[in-house]
This record gives sequence, structure tokens and C-alpha cells, in this order.
Amino acid sequence: MADSLKEELLQLIKRLGVYLSVKFSNIFPTSVSNLNSRSMGAIAGFAVAVIFTWRLLRSPTGSQRTQKRQAAAPNSSGVNVQTSVAAVPSTSEDLRAQSVIDEFFQPVKPTLGQIVRQKLSEGRKVTCRLLGVILEENTPEELQKQATVRSSVLEILLEITKFCDLYLMERVLDDESEKKVLLALEDAGIFTSGGLVKDKVLFCSTENGRTSFARQLEPDWHIDTNPEVISQLARFIKYGLLLSPSRPKNTALNVISSPSLEQFFGWI
Repeated sequence: MADSLKEELLQLIKRLGVYLSVKFSNIFPTSVSNLNSRSMGAIAGFAVAVIFTWRLLRSPTGSQRTQKRQAAAPNSSGVNVQTSVAAVPSTSEDLRAQSVIDEFFQPVKPTLGQIVRQKLSEGRKVTCRLLGVILEENTPEELQKQATVRSSVLEILLEITKFCDLYLMERVLDDESEKKVLLALEDAGIFTSGGLVKDKVLFCSTENGRTSFARQLEPDWHIDTNPEVISQLARFIKYGLLLSPSRPKNTALNVISSPSLEQFFGWI
């Protein structure tokens, strides 16, 4: 009896292992091999909890039904014959185990942090222009009047700063424009998250200056609205994100196009 229970438990653990490997590969962007010891311990503990939960949920009537089916049944000649149902309990146990596991793995919408990490392919350094991406304004001339942070990208920006070295950059026409931009970012709370400081907001007087900044920083990603800047940087960076209503022709393979930062991350 003890050997039978051990074998039954072993088979369940094997099925659970295969099932979890598939589930976790879909839920988490990182592979199981990259999990730390604490995460692996949590998964192991969860697996044990599921196994014992399954054991507790097993109905005693199931074994009774199995015994009844194994009992002798008379045939037309009055001779008792024994019905074989060896395969039935195994199938029933498989379904019961999977149903218990499914209850713990109902589809869950990923968090914004998980989406950002997955979309950026675990990139560790990002450079991004301000106009038309982080700010409502689209030209340096508008910045001479005001600077307004787009509320729809604020959460995305804060998530990026949690695990990426983020640099913001823009072309401005005067020192007053710089002050307006920094004040707008400060009022939006971007500097209070700890991931971005004012020294990482860079200003230049030409579009080529933004290209030069990005080349020196060697980011994994550069985000821009100017196709020419993205094209010049494509040879020097891993990925370029061009925010444009349409994808220009002859774009490099490592350049991704999206109408907006929110749509790229699916956060609208």
C-alpha cells in the first residue's frame, strides 16, 4: 500500500513538473533557468501545496466506485466475470490533478512592469527624445512657451526607470526651454522615483546632437520620432523604436515602428 502511494505521488509530481514548465514559460518573460533560489523555492513550495491539495480534494466515493466496478458482475449465463477498470482511475486522476492546477493558473493580465521588460527584451539602457514622446509639445518653438508631460506615458516612463538606465534628450532653442522641461518633469514626479536624475536629461541645439548623444551612450534601445535619427543610429544600437503613424520604406530590420509609446506597450 505504501509503495503504491509513493508511486502515485511520483507520477503526479512528474505530471505537475511538465505542466508547470509550460505554464511558467507563458507567464514569465524570463526562463526558469534564470530564476533565483528564492523563486525556485517558492515554486517548489507551491508544487507541494498543490499536491497535498489534490490529495485532500480526492473524493472517497471515487475509490468506492472503483471497488464496485471491480466486483463480480453476473453475465447472461449466471457466471460471475470480473470487469477490468485499471485504466479508469489513471485517467480520472490525471483530470483531477490538472483541474486543481488550472485553478491556480487562471489567465492573469500581466503587469505593466512585466510588459515593459518583455517589450524591451530585457534591455538595460534606453535613450529617448522628449518632444512628441514624453511631452505634449512637438517642436522646440513650442517649448519656448511651455512644457507639458503627457500623463498617458508617465506610468510607462516610471516602469522603465525601475530596471533601465534611462536618458532623456531634446533639441532646444534657449536656456529657458531647458528650465521649462526640467520643471515639468519634476512636477510630474519623474525624479522622485529614484531611477532618473536631472543629469540624465540632456539638451542640444541640433538634431545631430541627439544622434551624437545616443552613439556615445550606446543604448540597447533608442526611442525617437525622427526617421533620420533612427536610421543613422540603426548601425550602432540593438533596437530603434520609431514613433510614427506609418513605417518608412527601407527601414533597418532592428527598427520597430509604432504610432505611440502607449501603443507599443499596449497600454491604451
